[in-house]
This record gives sequence, structure tokens and C-alpha cells, in this order.
Amino acid sequence: MELRNYLYIALLTAISLVLFLVEGLIPLPFIAPGAKLGLANIVTVCALFSLGPRACLFIILLRTGLASFFGGGPVIFLYSLTGGLLSLAAMTALKKTACFSIIGISAAGGFAHHFGQLIVAALAADTLSIFRYLPILGPCGLITGLIIGGLSTRILNHKFH
Repeated sequence: MELRNYLYIALLTAISLVLFLVEGLIPLPFIAPGAKLGLANIVTVCALFSLGPRACLFIILLRTGLASFFGGGPVIFLYSLTGGLLSLAAMTALKKTACFSIIGISAAGGFAHHFGQLIVAALAADTLSIFRYLPILGPCGLITGLIIGGLSTRILNHKFH
């Protein structure tokens, strides 16, 4: 990877970290534990489609590490990292099929992110009853994923025109 790519990854990581921190200041009505807008995932989706999965992985690792350092702590790190990695895996797999739009891939990533967080919660609580939140968090992830995918599509289209 050349220096230009590393600089681009650093810039995207900084943008995603700022979005993550700003999102923490936005009050949301209580839907379910862990439900968020996922604004930082705009960067994740854009990076996946413009730089590829390897660069996207670096951005996720850096963002989750820095976010936990700036106030999230180790628990938030585990939730964010697991959700981010599962989301990246799902989006990368769907992207390879070439059957889904950016919006559809992002929606699947949103769902996978919440599913990953539920896995961590179930392991931490040592109970599978945590998955009772899936009917709430799953649609939240799909909806926010659709929104993130729409915004990412606009950004990517603007970048190349």
C-alpha cells in the first residue's frame, strides 16, 4: 500500500471518529440498548467501495480503538469491534456477489452490526435471552443501514463525478 492510501485511511479514520463522537451527543428516544444511528458507518461503507475491505478493516480497527480511548472504554470497544467486524464481513461477502446495491449491502451491514453486538452481550451475560432484542435491533439496523447506504451512495457518486 502506498503513502497516499495510508493518508486517505488516516483521514477517513479521523472523520469516522468525529462522527462517532458527535453521534454520542445526539439524544435518541429509547428504542433498545445499543441502538444508534451509526453515522460513522458512512465512512465504513464509502471506504469499502472506494478502497476495499483491507483498508476498511484498518479504519474499523483504528476507529474502535481510538473511540474506546476517548471515552468508550473496553466494553464499548468489544461491542463496536465485534459489530464492525461482522458488519464488514457481511458487506464484503454481499459486495462480491455483485447482486446488491450499496444501499442493500449497507442495510445488511447494519443488521450484522447489531447481531454482533448481541453476540457480545449474550457472552457477557452468559444467556441467550439477550437475543430477544433482535426483533427490535434487527429492524433498527436495517433502517439505519438503508439511510447510511443512501448517504454513502450520494457521497460516492459525488466523488466520481
